[in-house]
Amino acid sequence: MDTKWLEDFVSLAGTRSFSRSAQLRHVTQPAFSRRIQALEAWAGVDLVDRSIFPMRLTAAGETFLAQAQEMLASLQATRNLMRTHQASGSDMIDFALPHTLAFAFFPQWLLELRRTFPHLKTRLIALNVHDAVLRLTEGHCDLLLAYDHPSQPLQLAPERYEMLSLGRETLAPFARADADGRPLWQLPGSASAKVPFLSYASGAYMSRLVEHILRGATQLPQLDIVYETDMAESLKAMALEGHGLAFLPASTVRKDVRAKRLAPAGEQGTWELTMDVRLVRERPGSARTVKPGAQALWDHLSQAHAAVEDRRQPSRVSA
Repeated sequence: MDTKWLEDFVSLAGTRSFSRSAQLRHVTQPAFSRRIQALEAWAGVDLVDRSIFPMRLTAAGETFLAQAQEMLASLQATRNLMRTHQASGSDMIDFALPHTLAFAFFPQWLLELRRTFPHLKTRLIALNVHDAVLRLTEGHCDLLLAYDHPSQPLQLAPERYEMLSLGRETLAPFARADADGRPLWQLPGSASAKVPFLSYASGAYMSRLVEHILRGATQLPQLDIVYETDMAESLKAMALEGHGLAFLPASTVRKDVRAKRLAPAGEQGTWELTMDVRLVRERPGSARTVKPGAQALWDHLSQAHAAVEDRRQPSRVSA
């Protein structure tokens, strides 16, 4: 049994709403419902009465709620006890981030950061976007690194979490390049020659951004989905082998475009969007613990960000 199921169940008991608890737990409602069903399958009994609205717990569910709360409290107490014994690794900063940023953005960013902030020790936890956000909200990492776009903003309460912008990233279509460096396929395609499309799995963060791009296009794209996954690196590998066109973060394909292995597959500015890359942390007043190293890094990045903003301000000429 996954302990997240217990946390999901306690949340559901409090809200009496699958949609509200899914939002609070930073997962989609179908995924949240599946986790509750998995818990019921493990328990061997219905815990939720879904025949009425708002839903309520069954008699077995009420009994299980008290046990779930006790188990979670015991697990948290044990975790806190273990932390008091953690002599080594206290200077290690834990980052949670999506796989795409782990492969493409993080290594180069860390290399540049160490020039001004040396002796940095990091532990990387690569997950999907929902689980990375959940890692932060549950207190299991020091910092979250994530994409952010107005169409799919990070759903984190500003009174509890604060963000820094580390840069910007473009999401655009790419396809394998032919001998002349041109893409094998190009948007929008046609009804008679649809573009083989390498798609993000439904529900994935990048899938929703691609949908936003396609909805805003002036021409209807003619796509034939031939492959789905929730990992950009897998889509890139398929595109390199010539299986079709994929929307990819520009940083992940920069070297391949220079080497003419991949080529942009859509008119620039038409089939793309720009995302912010944000670093997020729980505000010190709300956080369970704040590592000195994580605080020092945040202060360093905040000062650097403020200096950049100051340089962007127009200079004032005295009268």
